[in-house]
Amino acid sequence: MGPARDGHPEEEEGSDSWGLFFKLQTLEIATNFFSDSNKLGHGGFGPVYLGLLPNGEQIAVKKLSCCIEGPEKMLVYEYLSNKSLDYFLFDEEKRATLDWKKRFEIINGIGRGLLYLHEESPERIIHIDIKAGNILLDEQLKPKISDFGLARLFPWDDTHVSTFRISGTHGYMAPEYALHGYLSAKTDVFSFGILVLEIVSGRKNHDDSLEEEKSDLLSYTWNIWQEQKAPELVDPSIETRFNNEEVVKCIQLGLLCCQASIADRPEMNAVHLMLESESFTIPKPGKPGYQGRVGRWATYSSTTATSNTKSSEHSIASTTATSNTKSSEHSIDSTTAMTNATYSLTSSVDDYLR
Repeated sequence: MGPARDGHPEEEEGSDSWGLFFKLQTLEIATNFFSDSNKLGHGGFGPVYLGLLPNGEQIAVKKLSCCIEGPEKMLVYEYLSNKSLDYFLFDEEKRATLDWKKRFEIINGIGRGLLYLHEESPERIIHIDIKAGNILLDEQLKPKISDFGLARLFPWDDTHVSTFRISGTHGYMAPEYALHGYLSAKTDVFSFGILVLEIVSGRKNHDDSLEEEKSDLLSYTWNIWQEQKAPELVDPSIETRFNNEEVVKCIQLGLLCCQASIADRPEMNAVHLMLESESFTIPKPGKPGYQGRVGRWATYSSTTATSNTKSSEHSIASTTATSNTKSSEHSIDSTTAMTNATYSLTSSVDDYLR
């Protein structure tokens, strides 16, 4: 948190930071000193509290429990009463309120948000943890990407960063990242593809309660796509008529984003064009990346890496990384949180670059 005057957030003086900062005192008053009565829940890295600013705006304040030394870091969000997308999508009753028109709007909105993060924001941002639980919905059920606790600022001239510390959510992580720590904008693209398939189907990316051939959403979708039965994926709770062409386009786009080959996955600007344009020709998807989405964990007490260029990286976990170009990587407000567990590195990432 940086300096602010009169209880209002403003940019840190003498800094190149483009973020907004709050005084701790402002957040303490807003949350009734982080009272249990204001507690909304507990996320992956700390509790979340409801707050009320002097101007009447409601906020959600997430305390990052991964901080051990120095000033405590917190993330401040706009409070949205409809909670997150998973609250609707994976509930038998609530998901019926999401008709196809609304789901298509949500897919478009998330795609537009990722396009901003990757290509239009003052700093390029890789979110790393795109999933239904990190998509908040406002009163009109419009989506907003949230929880940047794992996000990284990414140099514009870099194509990727390699790290031995893996953070993310099972089922959404791209195979090259889950298995080899190969991180790029295409990591978010893969997660977006999984999320698109979840929105279309109304089911989680992995469900052990289903029969084996249907339990993994990505492999099931690929199978019915090859059999030209893609519309069978649509959530049966959608009772109103839907646009069959839009449904097929979203399924095809979801599979494109989840291709095993990193190079074959589209950038988010292409994804946005495919969603917005009726005349844009969408390529046929190749084989999805199955590996690493559910895997073995190996725990390491320290992290080591080598670099072929001058490189520096800053995060709470002091994670080192390699870069293929000159790189200076910083976590958002120094709140990048890493786990102590990483996947065993078993095969070459070159397989995914073909």
